[in-house]
Amino acid sequence: MRAIGVNQYGGPEALEVLDLPEPHAGAGEVRIRVHAAAVNPTDTGLRSGLYDERFGERKPPYVPGMDAAGVLDEIGEGVADWQVGDEVLAIVLPTGPHGGAYADQVVVPAESVVAKPDGIDMAHGATLLMNALTARLALDAFDLEEGSTVAVTGAAGSFGGYVIELAKADGLRVLADASEQDVALVGELGADDVVERGEGVTERFRELAPDGVDALADGAVRDAEVLAAVKDGGALATVRGWDGPSERDIAITPVMVFAHAGRTELLERLRDQADDGTLTLRVADVLPAEEAVEAHRRLEAGGVRGRLVLDFT
Repeated sequence: MRAIGVNQYGGPEALEVLDLPEPHAGAGEVRIRVHAAAVNPTDTGLRSGLYDERFGERKPPYVPGMDAAGVLDEIGEGVADWQVGDEVLAIVLPTGPHGGAYADQVVVPAESVVAKPDGIDMAHGATLLMNALTARLALDAFDLEEGSTVAVTGAAGSFGGYVIELAKADGLRVLADASEQDVALVGELGADDVVERGEGVTERFRELAPDGVDALADGAVRDAEVLAAVKDGGALATVRGWDGPSERDIAITPVMVFAHAGRTELLERLRDQADDGTLTLRVADVLPAEEAVEAHRRLEAGGVRGRLVLDFT
């Protein structure tokens, strides 16, 4: 089976085409013939060794990829709700026993799979679950009342864009940051007010919310720097594991999807919101799977709007 992964951690050039044994679905699992796999910052982190401790005693090669879209081609014992040939989207845990989504076939728990809407192609479908789930978990951690104010950094990115759209669907006021070329995009996603990104963003958020925002979703990974934008007793969600120290009784929640990949009802809700247009699926480009090195280079160079997607057909 063809897969893209690493035998040694390193830069994008560490990725190589691998020939791995064909996996099979066990009890409670399904196997997906992957058509598309999104390229996320989590993937570049895995490639560079950021998650090495999560592999425990497992030896390389390690296969990245947390978002897959494809067709079921094998159903494990005890799985009653799926049939071979169903088109699906799935969250994949690359540190799990079967590896990540950068492969012709991937085995996942049935609870991590949802039906692909008919009106969404494989490439766009592959951009949904991991980032949208991260955004949903951040907003759920905030538990804000309708009309509250949430700020978003990295608003033009996939996580930030989903935070904006989900927050507006929840009835929240959204402040967002953007570079000059992304102001229109962030506004189209639904932000109520857009400020210049970068140094001084906390002061610019404070100008719009003098007492501080109720909560902030930090997609730009600014961590302690953006605490000043949050009101006393407010909340901050981080996406790279930073958990403080806090100040002024601000609650900090590192949001990681690894522990939530089996929340089927939540994944189905996000799927439905993509189907009805609440969530915008953005594909920056589709590359052949063998060009994963180029995809990682482009992602790490910055400026990609929407997700790069690897084609495994």
